[in-house]
Amino acid sequence: MSYFKVVRRLCGLAGGSAVLVAAAAAVYAESRDSSGEKGGEQRTRRWGAIGSLYAAQKWRAGTDETEPKKGGWDTNWDRREPAFQTNGKKRGTDANDIELFVENKKPKATRHILLIRHSQYNLNGHSDKDRTLTGLGQEQAELTGQRLATLGLKYDVLIHSSMTRAVETANIISKYIPGIQRVSCDLLREGAPIEPDPPINHWKPDSVQYYEDGARIEAAFRRYIHRAETNQLEDTYEIIICHANVIRYFVCRALQFPSEGWLRMGLNHGSITWLTIRPSGRVILRTLGDSGFMPPEKVTRS
Repeated sequence: MSYFKVVRRLCGLAGGSAVLVAAAAAVYAESRDSSGEKGGEQRTRRWGAIGSLYAAQKWRAGTDETEPKKGGWDTNWDRREPAFQTNGKKRGTDANDIELFVENKKPKATRHILLIRHSQYNLNGHSDKDRTLTGLGQEQAELTGQRLATLGLKYDVLIHSSMTRAVETANIISKYIPGIQRVSCDLLREGAPIEPDPPINHWKPDSVQYYEDGARIEAAFRRYIHRAETNQLEDTYEIIICHANVIRYFVCRALQFPSEGWLRMGLNHGSITWLTIRPSGRVILRTLGDSGFMPPEKVTRS
């Protein structure tokens, strides 16, 4: 099954034990969006990929062997480094067999991931469905769509957050990329990934929100930010339309910078952040929050 089909099937589906599913549902019933608002619409939404969320919780607590090593570049940051995939199953076998096994596990293609922040939206909306794009926000999405089209790339998939402002941004951008496959994913919704350092005064979510949102956003990172699968033979260009907090956290994690520094970066509405992941696992940040294709009077942030 192709990577993109797996993405389509996994988004919105729960995995793991019934206990985990019930616990996640109970926690999410009290979860909040990045503005701190509780709402009926939020309480009725389901988390996806509970197994990933459970693993993410363990990672954040530092109780799991997947915690990144301190100092230096971790070549196995996405758990896809071929040399680490033998899992002890090849003990006692010929060294040449192990070498062949590792060689066959090496990725062959490069993944280009273009992270798009949604356009300007109505900050005064009482619920997510009321936080629609403003007139300027619609113009920004048009400009971003035009920019993506003029790059002349063959885009493979467009994945977007299920929040209204991201969906509307995706609707406009997709007009400029006819026939592209679209996938909606709850894991990409806005939230508080991890308590920032240094802190800020005008936005202070409760500690529990960092704990709840952080697990979900970490799960989204693990799902979408990694080197190519071994069966991928051609380079891909994937678009992910989501939110500033999610994108900034992804960048910190992918570059193995301290995750607590995510809030030190600013992203304009409709901006493009471009990550390239080589077969070796090397990650390159090609652009961060590029909005230079917009006239100065159209550029906004919040």
